[in-house]
Amino acid sequence: MPAIISIRGVTKSYATGFQALKLINLDIDRGEIFALLGPNGAGKTTLINIVCGIVTASGGTVTADGHDIVRDYRAARAMIGLVPQELSTDAFETVWATVSFSRGLFGRAPNPKFIEGLLGDLSLLDKRNSKIMTLSGGMKRRVMIAKALSHEPQILFLDEPTAGVDVELRRDMWDLVRGLRQRGVTIILTTHYIEEAEEMADRVGVINKGTLMLVEDKKELMKKLGKKQLTLHLAAPLRQVPGELQSWDLELKSEGLDLVYSANSADGVDISLLLKRLSELGIVIKDLQTHQSSLEDIFVNLVSERA
Repeated sequence: MPAIISIRGVTKSYATGFQALKLINLDIDRGEIFALLGPNGAGKTTLINIVCGIVTASGGTVTADGHDIVRDYRAARAMIGLVPQELSTDAFETVWATVSFSRGLFGRAPNPKFIEGLLGDLSLLDKRNSKIMTLSGGMKRRVMIAKALSHEPQILFLDEPTAGVDVELRRDMWDLVRGLRQRGVTIILTTHYIEEAEEMADRVGVINKGTLMLVEDKKELMKKLGKKQLTLHLAAPLRQVPGELQSWDLELKSEGLDLVYSANSADGVDISLLLKRLSELGIVIKDLQTHQSSLEDIFVNLVSERA
């Protein structure tokens, strides 16, 4: 199945000489949730704005469902909904009016039943006649999502969708995103909350300093780059790792009271063999704990290694 978004050789440079994007190539599959991660200034928003036709690329091409975003702008843009970082709404309009108006901007016929269902999904129905200036920040964020979905796009960009909102609203938005994906909408999100990507994304892309460092299936990424760490709290301290255990690449910490073993998540290591060997050597274990790398650990290591 062809990608719903295809980005080929996209670059972006400014008159100052700053290169915001460096030769980006990326395909996004129809119906997936794709998370784009990166530190501030990495190029996430620039890339999104190019795909959405807000910023002009210096080079390369982008297609949305086969429509070139430059040559066939109107058709391409009709496929896309965008929820930007900034809360920019019509303060003196009602919720109903601003969402309905956004639908009309894309040439879609009025559909009060659809708008009513959309507002209901976003818990905005009881605010339909409220002026946006009277809403809380979280409710304004919901209105932004409603506007982005008003013309029934097949691709939805969420640029830091839960920045500055409370935990309850974040969970509501996660549920909404999953529901949209079930209806066939392709979703691309950028986020500083890496647990969002870990919770929802099918694939993850990491961008830093304008370079797309990797694109990987989330589970495969955590399997390949994640680490498992076993910390054995000893009953008595060791002065050094016994020679009989050298092949395990163990590390002593906490003044000899902790014996730490690290392995790649992809390694099929049988920890019971290590525990058996320790017992044979008379090393008494008081307690143990395990830790497995999260997506955040992997992201931080990738960015710091290639800084």
